[in-house]
Amino acid sequence: MNVREKIQDFESLTLIKEAAFSKNSRGRKVPEDEDDIRTCYMLDRDRILQSKSFRRLKHKTQVYIKTFGDHYRTRLTHTLEVSQVARNIGIGIGLNENLIEAIALGHDLGHVAFAHNGEEVLNEYLNGGFRHNEQSVRVVTKLENNGEGLNLTEEVINGILNHSGLGTTKDIITLEGIVVKFSDKMAYLNHDIDDSIRAGLLSKEEIPKEIVKMLGDNSTQRLDTLIKDFVKTSTNSINNGIREIGLSKEIDCAMRELREFMFKNIYLGDTLKVERNKAKFILEQLIKYFEENSEQMPEFYLTIAKEESLKRGVADFIAGMSDDYCLLLFNKIFVPKVVID
Repeated sequence: MNVREKIQDFESLTLIKEAAFSKNSRGRKVPEDEDDIRTCYMLDRDRILQSKSFRRLKHKTQVYIKTFGDHYRTRLTHTLEVSQVARNIGIGIGLNENLIEAIALGHDLGHVAFAHNGEEVLNEYLNGGFRHNEQSVRVVTKLENNGEGLNLTEEVINGILNHSGLGTTKDIITLEGIVVKFSDKMAYLNHDIDDSIRAGLLSKEEIPKEIVKMLGDNSTQRLDTLIKDFVKTSTNSINNGIREIGLSKEIDCAMRELREFMFKNIYLGDTLKVERNKAKFILEQLIKYFEENSEQMPEFYLTIAKEESLKRGVADFIAGMSDDYCLLLFNKIFVPKVVID
């Protein structure tokens, strides 16, 4: 018996019967021999972690654009916090931690520079629209590894595709994927409050008192409440023999109210409007430039432009850029160089 088989035996002893057992995975689009040490979900996690798209997350902002403070979240630190929250919940319920980690680490690989502002620009530009969860799937199935993709398992791809929003979970094929979907919101609501307070754009006193009463008055208390409620509710919820996981009605309602508060006051509020418009302007100019000068794109994206469409090639090129790369490229193309005689 090799190490992978021992891990799979351990899964059968420790996970609940509704968990995603690695030995029962639906598999990959291109079949592969199994690894002697790692399960299929462990392999997926490592492939995502070692991808170029994952490394670029460190230079993609979460909410606050081009912040120079050391303690503001980036898309990378957000991803790590989602993974931490989701794994804690998964372990508490008895789900597959390795699958949860793989989905969490890959869920935002398709996010555009400059937070959600970049997604809005590409959504208006690309025929059929642009959604970062779909782009994340495109990254792992087509764009990474020089066009070959990462050949991930169906469970991981499904979890990445369906992580966005707070709507239905009916299309998610694993409980682990549902955990990541909820954990994404738990993580970003709490760390975005922290960053907003740090930036002086929000005070603790402005958060509605009923929400504070239900969830707590700081990040530690809120996450503790959300994680423990999710585990407790999911552990005790069996409906017609089917396990249902999620938050209790009261805590779920409080989290949704907190999300509405943040959208109204921070994400879509007037405070960040000027910076959002600057970011959109930069991206719009880069899109226009490369649509008119496509030969200046890397060969990889030129091939996509020829095989699919010019807009698709430009969108993939722009979507992969970090904030820093966008700014450097914009300056190189549009800002006059100072010449000293």
